[in-house]
Amino acid sequence: MRLIFLLLITSTVSFAQGTLENKILHLSERKFVWMINKQLDSLEMMLDERVKYTHSNGWTESKPELLDNLKSSRLVYKNVQVDEATVRLYKNTAIVTGTGKFSGINNGNAFDLGLRYTEVYVLNKKKWLLASRHANRLP
Repeated sequence: MRLIFLLLITSTVSFAQGTLENKILHLSERKFVWMINKQLDSLEMMLDERVKYTHSNGWTESKPELLDNLKSSRLVYKNVQVDEATVRLYKNTAIVTGTGKFSGINNGNAFDLGLRYTEVYVLNKKKWLLASRHANRLP
């Protein structure tokens, strides 16, 4: 009986973690859609106030800067194709690592890049917020 109870508890915890991992991956994917479609209200609600958004060229934006640059079309995302992404969960933190193809326009210059990226989400008042993002170009 104890073994059955232990297996039930273990499978429930594993299922809950899998569900949370999927929720975080879905949030990360929606972020890209919001950036492409300039759904800035949705994007704003999932950004931590102290977010640091670092691009593959070293350019780092704060929350207001990121939103302003998207709004003014200084930064325009045309397409994001995630090739793979995984999540590592910690107590109140989720780390997404992935690769993908990103295309758009930055300050009038078109870009089409293969990137490896890391996103850090923190749980704040029962809401997952993007606190940090960093990308590197793939060789």
